[in-house]
Amino acid sequence: MADQQRPETPDEQGEPTSEEPIKQRKNGLYPGVSDELAENMRTGWADTELRDLEPVPQAGRTAERRAKLSARFPGERLVIPAGNLKTRSNDTEYPFRSSVEYAYLAGNQTEDGVLVMEPTADGHEAVLYLLPRSNRENGEFWLDGQGELWVGRRHSLTEAERLYGLPCRDVRTVADVLREARGDVRVVRGHDAGVEAALADKTTAERDEELRVFLSEMRLVKDDFEVGELQKAVDSTVRGFEDVVRVLDKAEATSERYIEGTFFLRARVEGNDVGYGSICAAGPHATTLHWVRNDGPVRSGDLLLLDAGVETHTLYTADVTRTLPISGRFTDLQRKIYDAVYDAQEAGIAAVQPGAKYLDFHHAAQRVLAERLVEWGLVEGPVERVLELGLQRRWTLHGTGHMLGMDVHDCAVARRETYAEGTLEPGMCLTVEPGLYFQLDDLTVPEEYRGIGVRIEDDILVTEDGNRNLSAALPRRSDEVEAWMARLRG
Repeated sequence: MADQQRPETPDEQGEPTSEEPIKQRKNGLYPGVSDELAENMRTGWADTELRDLEPVPQAGRTAERRAKLSARFPGERLVIPAGNLKTRSNDTEYPFRSSVEYAYLAGNQTEDGVLVMEPTADGHEAVLYLLPRSNRENGEFWLDGQGELWVGRRHSLTEAERLYGLPCRDVRTVADVLREARGDVRVVRGHDAGVEAALADKTTAERDEELRVFLSEMRLVKDDFEVGELQKAVDSTVRGFEDVVRVLDKAEATSERYIEGTFFLRARVEGNDVGYGSICAAGPHATTLHWVRNDGPVRSGDLLLLDAGVETHTLYTADVTRTLPISGRFTDLQRKIYDAVYDAQEAGIAAVQPGAKYLDFHHAAQRVLAERLVEWGLVEGPVERVLELGLQRRWTLHGTGHMLGMDVHDCAVARRETYAEGTLEPGMCLTVEPGLYFQLDDLTVPEEYRGIGVRIEDDILVTEDGNRNLSAALPRRSDEVEAWMARLRG
């Protein structure tokens, strides 16, 4: 990798050190750069302005979302930042992922961007502040570590206006614009310290939180574009699970990381990334809910709990789990536990209906699991007592699902009365994912149960007349799972 943050010193190549930022150049140039080289680098470049760009597919949807936001906060200036690059180590950064609020409202995903909704007499004018193309006159494009020749071409502001359907201005002016703002202002906090500093005397934490909560609740019901993106994410995820099954023999020769890498390849080829750290939990690791170390052995005879999702280029993620017999066949005990979780999931999915209480699917799944635990003699009944006291939670541990969208746990700051205590509506998308987990050191269960973990998870869309399982292409029933694995492994 080229050293983008520390060019050769002037004594070595006549180039600047990293300690000489653009703004400190003398006569527009870094000290040590010859006039001849500077002039040579200014000229001889073709015009690469893109003039036939079409708006991004969601441009119409983002305009509708901004209109809804405008109606909620009339007369107030609203500031939604994308966020900044974050350092991974020394002079390297993590891949950038914009804030969900910004991408949802702007359709743009570039670092340092800021969407500002300026109040007008009849609503708001939305302005997108972005970094323009790096400057060729002052040498920024080749001398700065974030210049075009180092990290790639940015869209010009004119190009961005065509893409996003918004007036676009240089983001390097936004701090001054915000400092001069008058009247009520709200900002989405936690993404851009510079933006927050410019507004430090104009905002309050309470008012800003109201903005963040409203934006979270806006995403509870997905529009047609979002549903389509979620289906794309799920379809790619299905193919990623198939990829994993085909290479289980190679994973047995290496570790869980072979599974992680295999799924990641599908995510990067067909999407932006994985939507969250893949859980590739073999054997007893399946009893750890968020096992993302993925460094353990993969052994025939054990189960593999694979919880993974592809994130699309528009940042919508799938979230699917299958628990697979690594050998291709469940043992009798594994099948008994798996079938109990399957039955619980069936009950949960059936409870996902428009007009139902959000928590109905959780209660339905938990009842089935409690019944099986009583039936197996692992907890003393009756079932109503178990549920009232929550005794099944020793082995079920987590809730049965969550909203899904641009975040894997979407709408996370929505008010309890609109989410967990709310009512399901068409367009909501949620996971249904019951599980049973018997820890290796759990002396309250027979020894043969210990170290077995099972979870089955699907992405369920609430429809006008019921629900649709977006991930139905992946088999769930134990005999269907075995037949599917046999086909894929030849």
